[in-house]
Amino acid sequence: MSLNRKKIIDESQKWLDIISSKKLSEHTRRQIVSETLDNFEGYYNKGFLEYRKSVTESDGFAAVEWNGSGSYFMDVLGRKYLDLLGGFGIYSAGIRHPKIVKAVRDQLKRMSLSSQELLDPLRGALSEILGEISPGDLQYCFFINNGTDAVEGAMKLARLYTGKSGFISFIKGFHGKSYGSLSLMGKAEFRAPFEPLLQDVYFVPYGDANAVEQELQRAKMVGFDIAGVMVEPVQGEAGAIVPPDDFFPKLRKICDRYGVLLIADEVQTCLGRTGKLFGVNHWDVAPDIMCLGKALGGGVMPLSAFMSTPKIWKVLEPNPFIHSSTFGGNPLACAAGIAAINVTLNENLPDKAAKSGKYLIGELKKIQKENEDFLIDVRGLGLLIGLEFIDSEFGYAIAAGLFKRGILVAGTLLNSKTIRIEPALNISKKSLDYFLEVFRQTIKSVKKGW
Repeated sequence: MSLNRKKIIDESQKWLDIISSKKLSEHTRRQIVSETLDNFEGYYNKGFLEYRKSVTESDGFAAVEWNGSGSYFMDVLGRKYLDLLGGFGIYSAGIRHPKIVKAVRDQLKRMSLSSQELLDPLRGALSEILGEISPGDLQYCFFINNGTDAVEGAMKLARLYTGKSGFISFIKGFHGKSYGSLSLMGKAEFRAPFEPLLQDVYFVPYGDANAVEQELQRAKMVGFDIAGVMVEPVQGEAGAIVPPDDFFPKLRKICDRYGVLLIADEVQTCLGRTGKLFGVNHWDVAPDIMCLGKALGGGVMPLSAFMSTPKIWKVLEPNPFIHSSTFGGNPLACAAGIAAINVTLNENLPDKAAKSGKYLIGELKKIQKENEDFLIDVRGLGLLIGLEFIDSEFGYAIAAGLFKRGILVAGTLLNSKTIRIEPALNISKKSLDYFLEVFRQTIKSVKKGW
């Protein structure tokens, strides 16, 4: 394409004016909807619109999100929605929590990114705070921008420390989509197009500690070296699958017995999502390495991390730049992270998630009993909840029906058989009751035409 400098300057200035505008005309709002559809169709990740059909149309006009606060957001046409998805876990403190937004704004007035050469105080401060609240001997941190990078860093650290190359992961597990993390993916839909991936990765059923031990026994007998076991406290993308209560304690002992590292992928479960500050806290288990993300940035900035113990981190001391990131741990992200932890503890968000989750799961199970031919399972921990339907088509119809009634939920990335519920941890009981009422109406309506 040839560069038309004036056209690009005018187009970019138009959007800058829209961004800064405090009030948009009805014509401009509808123009934004139209141009957004055209831009996604013509320039952004072709096929995205097709996969988001349940939410790209509502009352005849595509829903283009525009602003939000707490548990609600509005599209550019002014329609209001209850957010029961929470950005797949990023909005644990709600949308635009004022204390977190203020921290980022205040830091932006001072400095947005770091020089990369000097010491920046917020990176150190957030590291100390995380080291103090994390389970066991976890102490040292490395900050990056998203969950898959946290997993990549954890894998490299595990390999470097153990001198071994193999990993055990779990069927239906989700750890990200970059090369290393994708190799640990327990879903063929994501893996198959990119095979061959890392070859020394072995998969076992989630929640089955005995299967892990059997795999480790086989690996030992044939000479395969296993560096670590990568596991989610609750499988999120698989549909809120909760392991048996004895799984993590047994897994911890097995890893110790065979000299492999236990790596907890807490990207989706950290900072209270399951009703505890960290998912592994439910079973009083401390991992050797822990990956964090999503809610760590407070729903305001991208921020993730991997952490480990002084004993393991010592392997990085000779060359701390063997793993690095240009934007990881930047001042804006760390300001958001510090504020997110402050809000999480100050507002008792894990306790709120535990209480709201217990109530919501209980009420949803009542609805399940009334609709057991269509809603076959309700499961979860805290406010990470999965609703499993008879098939993907029925689940899609429910998600679309809820959205038309002003409530956002979503299936897994490629399937709607299971719908995930991941609202803000401080969501009100009134909002939960409203969702339950609308869900009853929606499932009744969808059943009629099935």
